[in-house]
Amino acid sequence: MASKRVTTPVLEIEYEHVGDAGAPPVILLHGFPYDVRAYDEVAQVLAAGGASVYVPSLRGFGGTRFLDDATPRSEQQAALAQDLLEFMDALGLEKAIVAGYDWGGRAACIVSALRPERVRGLVTVDGYNVQNLACAGEPAPPEWERTYWYQYYFHSERGRRGLTENREELCALLWRTWSPTWTGADAAFPASAPSLHNPDFVDVVIHSYRHRFGLAAGDPRYQALEDLIAKEPVITVPTVVLESGDDGVGGPSAEGDREYFTGQYEHRVLPGVGHNVPQEAPEAFAAAVASLLE
Repeated sequence: MASKRVTTPVLEIEYEHVGDAGAPPVILLHGFPYDVRAYDEVAQVLAAGGASVYVPSLRGFGGTRFLDDATPRSEQQAALAQDLLEFMDALGLEKAIVAGYDWGGRAACIVSALRPERVRGLVTVDGYNVQNLACAGEPAPPEWERTYWYQYYFHSERGRRGLTENREELCALLWRTWSPTWTGADAAFPASAPSLHNPDFVDVVIHSYRHRFGLAAGDPRYQALEDLIAKEPVITVPTVVLESGDDGVGGPSAEGDREYFTGQYEHRVLPGVGHNVPQEAPEAFAAAVASLLE
């Protein structure tokens, strides 16, 4: 895929594009600690099927850069959603299918909920990926909590130093443990590792995992959007929910989310697939997106 750049009010976003620019647009959004390489196969399949596919690097990843050194390195969920909207605006995309997992799935869900006129369809891994910050202090089942060790680690300055000094080792460990049945994780990781050396990577990751627990303030520019997100808006656009059958982080998160989707809805379970769904199961992910293009 060809690498390009576009400027938004806050960022210079690096993205990759494949397909006819005049074809129906699809935006594929990666998560942490992954990057655009997660969508190499998916993008090619969709482009061959007649889509115009855009794969941006999230803030803090790859070649995406902040325009102003003074801008807070926030990675709160409202910032991710606003980045997606501003990316679409900068490219002149009035409406698109949005698809993602992890952080990218969160951005896709929020934009689908709050700006449905901009979204033709949504593919989201593990359901309604919107954080309920008011309930952040409520404990999860112990079996789930043990998989969140990295989040609690990042709450400390020791964790910040650990991510700074050992980012590749730490992130490769997350790849392996979050996708316990994916035998290709170690071979695939080196292609994504350079994206983790973005100069803002550590700051945005630490902010993400502290803000969601109320341990760091958000950027005031996103507060109005955060207030809307706090109302847990439903998603009315056509949606395909993909549920990982062997996700190594957290517990089941898609089965109980049905009430948040009030439009056309389909739930597909992917046995034997871990957290990094588009890279582990590109055919299934591409098929979900393609079903919304029909």
